Amino acid sequence: MAKKPKWVVEKEQARKAAGSETVWLFGLHAVRDALCNPARQKLRLLVTINARDKLVEAIAEGGIEPEIVDPRKFSAPIDAGSVHQGAALEVRPLNWGGLAENCIGVENPRVILLDRVTDPHNVGAILRSAEVLGASAVIGTRHHSAPETGALAKSASGALERQPYLRVRNLADAITELQGMGFLVLGLDGEAEDTIEQALGDQKAQPVALVLGAEGPGLRQKTKETVDKLVKIDAAGGFGSLNVSNAAAIALYASQPR
Repeated sequence: MAKKPKWVVEKEQARKAAGSETVWLFGLHAVRDALCNPARQKLRLLVTINARDKLVEAIAEGGIEPEIVDPRKFSAPIDAGSVHQGAALEVRPLNWGGLAENCIGVENPRVILLDRVTDPHNVGAILRSAEVLGASAVIGTRHHSAPETGALAKSASGALERQPYLRVRNLADAITELQGMGFLVLGLDGEAEDTIEQALGDQKAQPVALVLGAEGPGLRQKTKETVDKLVKIDAAGGFGSLNVSNAAAIALYASQPR
């Protein structure tokens, strides 16, 4: 039998590793929402007696037998400083599928793309805003973006279970794919001439994707060259003063047809 090429072996190993990957969620809110999500594969639940009593309905709905632990010896493999509130749940990452099945089919769809936004607290807050403001999906990259973690889930305050969070191999390719679906792709840049409202004009009824970069570096050059237009948030101060999660919420709101 011919020996498999190295790249084939590495791809198979990566797929196998991804299939066995698990995440520890913590905190009453994040654990409750994950327990109540039928799409979430649940593996192990550690709770104190006090936390179990607060989660009793969610535990029954999740169909998992909890392990009762001493609050002084909480042994879940999470960061020591994490505010776990006596509850930690081991799960498999969610699989939302691809761009087309998440980003089209909704009236006036809005999508957020993140260019190397790595802080899980920022991404969690963006997921929360995306859910509240009706975005179809939040899209990051498989590398150089915040993975699904307990810290992200806690910051998302339950939105991780309901708001599609897709991670693609190449952001420029994802932008091009969205453009092929009819999306107008706007990149946020503090040096841009037009505001979001000016760029959209009377086109607010069409699908819109908003691309945000990490605070400091902003959008990469390749991203700037791929989007349809660079835009800024209409503000009295400079764009640099806005946290990326705040910028995402404001940009989403500014793009909505009203």
